[in-house]
Amino acid sequence: MSNRQRRKSLSIFRPPLQPLTPIRDELPDSAPAATLKKRRPISCTDDESPMSSPGAQKIERTDSKRSLSRLMTKDRSRGTQKDGRPSSIFGSLRSLSSLKDEDENSAPSPSSMHSAASAIPDVAAGLLIHHGPLPEVSGVFRRRCPYLVLTDLHLTQFKSQGRASEMFPDISNPHGPAKTNLRHSRLSSSSSIHELQGPSDGYYSIPLVHVIAVYKLDDGEPYFSIEVAHLNDNSSSASTMTLQIHDPGESSAWLTAIRSAASKARLTSSVFFPSSLVEYTAKSLEQEQDYHPDHFHMFKVVQRANKSGKRSSSDDLTKLTSKICILAVGMYKIHIVPLPKSAKSPSSTSLSELSGTSHGIVTLSSVNIQTFDDSFQLWFRVPFKPPHALHLAALCVHEVASYIRQATEYLRPEWIEQPFAWIAPSSLSDDALLPLAPEEEDDNLAFDRTLTAYCAGYAIDTSNIRYTINYTCDDAPAFELLPRASIQRPKYSSMELLAIFRALRYNETFHTIRFGGISLDVLNGLCDPHGWEHTPWTRRSGEPVDLGEQQRTSILIQEVRALALKSRRLRRMDFSYCFTRRSSSAGAVPDSGCGICEALFPLCVKQYTNVDWVVLDGNLLADVDIDYLYAAAIEKSSHFRAIEVGHCGLGDRNLEMVLQALSHQGETLETLSCCGNFARLQPLDLREYFDRFSFIRTLDFSNTYRTSGAEPLFAFNTLRRWKLAELSLSGSSINPETLAVLADYLRDPQSNSLKILCLNQCGLTGGNVNDLCRAMTRSTPRQLHLFISENYLEQGHAGLVEAVEQSLTPSQLTMEMLEYRDEENYRFLLQAWARNTSTVYLNMSKVALPLAASTATAAALEAMLANNETLQILNIEGQETHLESAIFGPTLNQALLGLKQNKVLKVLHVEHQKLGMPGANTIASILEENSTLLELHCACNGFSLQAFTVIVSSLKDNTTLLYLPYMEEDREAEFKKWDREFEGGRDSGLRSLTTPTKATVNTMRRSLGAAMPGPLQIANRPVGPPTKQKRQYTQQQADRLLTSINTKWDKEIAMMQGFLQRNHNLAHGSHGLPQENGAAIENERPATGLSARTGGQLGSTETTPLAEPDRQLGAGMGAASDNGDGAVNRLEDDGDTETALMMSKTLNLD
Repeated sequence: MSNRQRRKSLSIFRPPLQPLTPIRDELPDSAPAATLKKRRPISCTDDESPMSSPGAQKIERTDSKRSLSRLMTKDRSRGTQKDGRPSSIFGSLRSLSSLKDEDENSAPSPSSMHSAASAIPDVAAGLLIHHGPLPEVSGVFRRRCPYLVLTDLHLTQFKSQGRASEMFPDISNPHGPAKTNLRHSRLSSSSSIHELQGPSDGYYSIPLVHVIAVYKLDDGEPYFSIEVAHLNDNSSSASTMTLQIHDPGESSAWLTAIRSAASKARLTSSVFFPSSLVEYTAKSLEQEQDYHPDHFHMFKVVQRANKSGKRSSSDDLTKLTSKICILAVGMYKIHIVPLPKSAKSPSSTSLSELSGTSHGIVTLSSVNIQTFDDSFQLWFRVPFKPPHALHLAALCVHEVASYIRQATEYLRPEWIEQPFAWIAPSSLSDDALLPLAPEEEDDNLAFDRTLTAYCAGYAIDTSNIRYTINYTCDDAPAFELLPRASIQRPKYSSMELLAIFRALRYNETFHTIRFGGISLDVLNGLCDPHGWEHTPWTRRSGEPVDLGEQQRTSILIQEVRALALKSRRLRRMDFSYCFTRRSSSAGAVPDSGCGICEALFPLCVKQYTNVDWVVLDGNLLADVDIDYLYAAAIEKSSHFRAIEVGHCGLGDRNLEMVLQALSHQGETLETLSCCGNFARLQPLDLREYFDRFSFIRTLDFSNTYRTSGAEPLFAFNTLRRWKLAELSLSGSSINPETLAVLADYLRDPQSNSLKILCLNQCGLTGGNVNDLCRAMTRSTPRQLHLFISENYLEQGHAGLVEAVEQSLTPSQLTMEMLEYRDEENYRFLLQAWARNTSTVYLNMSKVALPLAASTATAAALEAMLANNETLQILNIEGQETHLESAIFGPTLNQALLGLKQNKVLKVLHVEHQKLGMPGANTIASILEENSTLLELHCACNGFSLQAFTVIVSSLKDNTTLLYLPYMEEDREAEFKKWDREFEGGRDSGLRSLTTPTKATVNTMRRSLGAAMPGPLQIANRPVGPPTKQKRQYTQQQADRLLTSINTKWDKEIAMMQGFLQRNHNLAHGSHGLPQENGAAIENERPATGLSARTGGQLGSTETTPLAEPDRQLGAGMGAASDNGDGAVNRLEDDGDTETALMMSKTLNLD
């Protein structure tokens, strides 16, 4: 959308509506049912728009108070309503007050309960519109024929035509002249059907402003009965009048006349909602968590009785009760709210009780608006369930439909085709609907709004859905779905995945969509037989697609196709490790495959999509998947840039088919990944395929097998023709011929584009690494990341040392998990690194020595840290498992002191090295003097609370460090240590204490048992020969000890966050923390806080777990005291430790 104006979406808030066109005898036919098209923005001041408001220049947002008050305030007086439509919120109509006993000039009755402003004019004062007899009604003693009269103000039913002629001279009296002493009595408009059968005063009248809807009664075929629903708010009555007319023509005439008169009366009256009804409806939406003051509209509607079949008798009509209720359009749902009990008539024929219902706006599947009456139907459908219909009627049906249409486009602003049928008269076409307001500025084209709407419609907890957006990768921005937040259910459900897929549809923000590592098995093979409204039948442009019977395909295939068809900017889709399926055994049902190949590759063949990069790594591909891939890849029109099929279980035949098909994409293919498959490669055949590729940038053939022989895996001319950026051969056996070709390629200037070279587990020796380093040497250090982990580098180790010492190594080097039989070789390597000037990033983690490093080796590492002037990132992380250990040893504490003299290192990794309390003192002393280190990763080193306190204390004088871990793993280990000491076996309870909240402390107490009264007393050690005997602790002592440790640890984290935030502000030009905050941090230092200099003395003292509690906790043990009844009082933690402070600074290694 860079070259065109951004499309504007409908907003829920609109200007006041113009008057509707008066209802005529013949209404236009309804528009055909079709998929809803997105409307272009229309100016709010467009005079040609029948729904626009003249003079409306700006749409303002209102607060909650104004939102409620606008529903309860009269907008215009009756005299000014002649040419304008009332507000879009249609409230309670003015109630029927008493009719006047005297003529128009007489004063109102003193007993009247209504003011003069709300008084209803005399029945005879209106303009006569239509009148006629109703079918005869049988009585006990006689037969009578009611007479119906319609004026522009009332709909009145008289006992007979003679009674009507007495009030309306234009109506002839079949029995002679009218009597002169007619008494006009006051009748309530809340009369039920029983009251219509014989009122003593001779007539019954309904003010037209009280009419809610006029519609044909669904009592069988043909439909001749008419139902008029009306509501009087002031008298708290709601009722319906049923007119049974035998003649269809007369029925149609009455229906048209009543609708037209009621519409005009409504337009010329002040329509508003009582405050009690507005508050009642708003509270109903609040209970559904769907109330928003700016997205709240309410209408009075009739929930119609729906009955089909043969024509019913007149007695059966009384059983077809309709219900007047409130239709409220909220933020994400449409609600049917029953009227409050006070607004219902107690009569048995009045409206029955109605329970409220709610339906998600995004689940709307059809809107059907009738042309001949006020009835309309709303159909909703949740996936995998049959549709549910609401049969409604309302005089304001056009406004209801318009605001529902607005809500759907507000929640899905990017959807050009709304997924529901719109069957409506031509007066509700796209051009006649409400104008589109200027679109709000939302991130990612309102993706969050659409996703939240689908979660509300599908009853999904939004907190379980996690995703991130990557703006730094290729084909950015990239949407990346993260694992589900819930630990109990780590996999997404089918409804959650559908909500995510449908929220992404039509969204052109993302050029890449990644579902890597997310299980999609729940959608594979799952079908929805109840509807196909979300099936993608067209492209984004509206062009139909020819893909066969899509309604028979699985939901996964439909949703993946929809993503590819509805976005023009989507280029890459990643489905790596999304399926755990296994191939079907012989004789079983044919394997249907993973579904991704069937969904995407036919679109690529027919050029229906711009997706040209498909990642299928880690998914077992069936033969049918290979067939879809082959059929698409042999067509040059597919224009694939990459099809990654690593670890897909491909055998010799299938891999050969894939390579043969991809060879047809030689002019466009950029990435070829076939790693981790079972096939054995033939070098000669492979070289033939390679010769057909012209623009390969990434080649990954790691962990693949090849036949034995002296042939190189690829030719030098082939590599030279490519502009490789990444070459991975890890886990593959490289013969000398292939190594020679690779060295020749590194010498060639054409290899300058290569940035990553992976040769892990390739059987390389130190001499081979020397040859490669010499081949890649340039006048300046080569900007390349070389991976040579898990190779036999001790063999020919002198060559490796020579390459390092002469600065032949590239700018980044990873050599993990090396094993040395002779520690001296490792010492020579460290001495060489002290003189290296070419490498900026070095990863030498998990190096295994025969024994703990000696003092001489430690001195070599110390010299390396002190004298190297180029290393900016260093990783010397250790590893300890049940079977093997790869740690430096206790002498590492002495070696790390070389960092005091280092002026260039920015990031240091020293995890899993068992530094303990001496290491904490060393780190603290380094932080007090080093001014260049930005990140220190030192977790998992067995740090106790005292050690953590020492490290945090050193940050007071360090103003450059931006990252330090919270040591949560060390806290976990500390709790486990004390748990073993208490012999309670309460691992689960202790582990819960790592979350610094009151609830976790209470959980800990429950896991330890009830606290016992009495002060903390530790049993004395027995006198006699030194024997190993564990000290006994009471449950209360254990509770107090662990709670205090947890509280103090949280305080240290809070204090560390304050120091790091100060450093972060200083690094970005701020002035650090305010003075009062700095003073508060200093004053809150616990009594256990030790400086780095004084901590060394304590760290050198021999301690045991049983002797440490008082020394570690200090005053903290006194803070937890017994209150006399066995309960323990705990100091509250003021720090917020639930959110991590990310302060890592991106390093520029160039």
